[in-house]
Amino acid sequence: MAFIASSLDRIKPSPTIAVTTRAQELKAQGRDVIALGAGEPDFDTPDNIKAAGIAAIQRGDTKYTAVDGTPALKKAIAAKFLRENGLTYAPEQVTVASGGKQIIFNAMLATLDPGDEVVIPSPYWVSYPDIVLLAGGVPVIVPTSMETNFKVTAAALEAAITPRTKWVILNSPSNPSGAAYSEAELRPLTDVLMRHPHVWILTDDMYEHIVFDGFRFVTPAQIEPGLYARTLTMNGVSKAYSMTGWRIGYAAGAVPLIKAIAKVQSQSTSNPCSISQAAAVEALNGPQDFIPVRAEAFRERRDLVVAMLNQATGITCPSPEGAFYVYPSCAGTIGKKTKDGKVITNDLDFVSALLDEEGVAVVHGEAFGLSPHFRISYATSTEELTKACERIQRFCASLS
Repeated sequence: MAFIASSLDRIKPSPTIAVTTRAQELKAQGRDVIALGAGEPDFDTPDNIKAAGIAAIQRGDTKYTAVDGTPALKKAIAAKFLRENGLTYAPEQVTVASGGKQIIFNAMLATLDPGDEVVIPSPYWVSYPDIVLLAGGVPVIVPTSMETNFKVTAAALEAAITPRTKWVILNSPSNPSGAAYSEAELRPLTDVLMRHPHVWILTDDMYEHIVFDGFRFVTPAQIEPGLYARTLTMNGVSKAYSMTGWRIGYAAGAVPLIKAIAKVQSQSTSNPCSISQAAAVEALNGPQDFIPVRAEAFRERRDLVVAMLNQATGITCPSPEGAFYVYPSCAGTIGKKTKDGKVITNDLDFVSALLDEEGVAVVHGEAFGLSPHFRISYATSTEELTKACERIQRFCASLS
């Protein structure tokens, strides 16, 4: 339609949301579908956090707050960064938004001029390039590979940076691969970034607490103090605290950047939900003992899924360090035919046929910028995961 802005032609709807929607539609039609597309913990929000939200309603905390977060929440966020990451931020260096996605959107809109470049390693979270495009920037995609455990190398990062580069986005543990950078792996990247003082770093730490096998999480500004002044360290309560629907993301960085982000937010959504902010204060300040327990449950699921997928003909599945995703290769199925004679030419064909024939909904790798792969979210019950992996094995065995 002619009156729709041409800027929307640059972007596409979220593929992960599309997969979840399609799975829900098929279920509504009576199909037996196992949906492994959504990036959402299946655990409930802890009771103490829910109680804090209820208490906020009962005491009348239902009015507008400061545009980018209440003083109480900013104080709790600053305390979290100091306690867990060794990073010192004043409240005026902290911003709060309606989810991590809004933090990224605000930051890009506040800083990108037409033609500014943003370096994004792939596979990437589906929204990074589209947010950059909507803000008028140019996504510069740096492919990784299964051989490098889906981690960008210092040489590849160096080669991608130009005088037009404004940001580098780093995500560890990663959505979609689950790959996480150790300090030894992150250090060469921070060394590169130290050589390019015009480049800012946005680090998406949303899966910080979902790590396995003794992995120690680190964030760039923590291990390279020289990057502190030009790093926006982003996190949120969605994943670790099972608060996806509460919609609270946060970040900390340089005061001028934080003020610019608040300016954007003041003319879009204004403040995040007051009740959610009160609940987030309790999440960050309250008991944290359930987090490693839930991470261990995710580790058990990871081990199950990795083992079963590696038994499927044509599938190779690495074992990730964190998050609740695996990103297997389906390269061994390309060129094969389904039972009804359709040739699988790419990962979209693979996931489409898998959904049609076996009722398992996963997301194709092209959506994350690296093919031929697909993403499975294992944030669901062991029983469902076992059933889904058996169906994937059966589907792969049926290809000829």
